[in-house]
Amino acid sequence: MTPSFAMIDDFLANPLEMRRQALGLGFDPAAKDGGANFPGVTSARALPIPGLDETVSRIAGRPLAGAPGTLHGHCRLTLRNDRGASGVHCDPAAYSGILYLSLPEHCRGGTEFYRHRRTGLERVPATLDGVAAAGYPTGDALVADVINRDTMKPSAWERSFTAPMRFNRLILFSPWMFHNSAAGFGAGPDDGRLVYLMFFAPA
Repeated sequence: MTPSFAMIDDFLANPLEMRRQALGLGFDPAAKDGGANFPGVTSARALPIPGLDETVSRIAGRPLAGAPGTLHGHCRLTLRNDRGASGVHCDPAAYSGILYLSLPEHCRGGTEFYRHRRTGLERVPATLDGVAAAGYPTGDALVADVINRDTMKPSAWERSFTAPMRFNRLILFSPWMFHNSAAGFGAGPDDGRLVYLMFFAPA
């Protein structure tokens, strides 16, 4: 059974080299768009990790591959005071992952998971029966009423737990869990919040 949440420390054998390559992708502050969903700047191209799909598939207990049309394999740099147009959200994927690449002395925050106060939900239910039991005719209707309506309303959410940022830590989780990144930090690439994004689909 695929775990809803997994945390793997010391994931890469040479994380400093991965960080060097990630920073080499370039993060142009001029590329920031005030209407972008998520704060910070996302790399223009992906950075493949050899064997990633196979490794995550073993952890998940099912065959997975990078989801087409997503930012799978891209990196994101988020600095202090960066803001986006959405907050708590879910991901349109089969499985999600975040690899933390900020250096140990800069790591703070992490990835936050939430319960929706009005409905009591912590995720979009995995089955149609679960969606119906929550009082919605479809998953899209639930997302519209919960995520789209309340994404930027902090009072609508109660934080369930935080997956703390640690250099070379990988977290994997069900993309339908309500989540958001903690605040960005730092003044530039050297000390900012640097992560590697993963979005998987069934292989």
